[in-house]
Amino acid sequence: MSAAKEGERMKVLSVGNSFSEDAQRWLHEISLFGGERIDTFNLFIGGCSLCRHTECIEKGGKDYILQGNANERLREISANEIIENEKFDIVTVQQVSGLSGRPQTYEPYLGILLEYIKKHQPQAKIYFHETWSYEIDSTHGDFAFYNRDSGEMIRRISDCAEAVKRAYGIPVIPAGDFIEYLRENVSQFDYRGGGRSLCRDGFHLSLDYGRFAAAAVWYKTFTGETVKTEPFLEANPDFDGDLLQVIAGALDRFQAANV
Repeated sequence: MSAAKEGERMKVLSVGNSFSEDAQRWLHEISLFGGERIDTFNLFIGGCSLCRHTECIEKGGKDYILQGNANERLREISANEIIENEKFDIVTVQQVSGLSGRPQTYEPYLGILLEYIKKHQPQAKIYFHETWSYEIDSTHGDFAFYNRDSGEMIRRISDCAEAVKRAYGIPVIPAGDFIEYLRENVSQFDYRGGGRSLCRDGFHLSLDYGRFAAAAVWYKTFTGETVKTEPFLEANPDFDGDLLQVIAGALDRFQAANV
């Protein structure tokens, strides 16, 4: 169900980092061809953890870069400025990727952040963004927390996301689970078996299909609509239309299996 009123654009704010940057990249454009347009805003600090977000809010400094639709850099800003003075239909939060499967790193920071958002954005629906596991050959230093095992990493991320859902009653955007579903069920993205990697550097999503897949999950989670790939392809002819259809079809199957 839509979080915005009929006839209005949905405004989405992410208190995030480069992983929300990845997920938002194609979200606005996907929405242009659907039933409801989404304007995206990302509070960006690279590698920002829940702990650092709370420190930034307490300090009130202009530590963030505010990104708009398609990751356009808008201005330097404090989280306080936008959260306290603008209104959003949806606000997303997340843990930094390397700590996303380590439950001991979530509190008290997540609770503090959610309390602050609820106070200043009472009309907004809050979502927890479940991020994805690193690629099987990732050289990221934090991969060691998960024994350099991508499967172990996504299992632990999923467990943490489920714990957040239970503790705070907020829905999860299952981007990490869907990326893993593509890896395991779609031959074109079976990197272990010779397919494409959905990551560009072992942990950030590929600029094309990885980012498209994450944005598709966000769009379907927020609107319930199937992603329309043909008009998207017309506007972005560098994409492979067959692969876009594969992702959209896989997302419908993934959602049906996880209702």
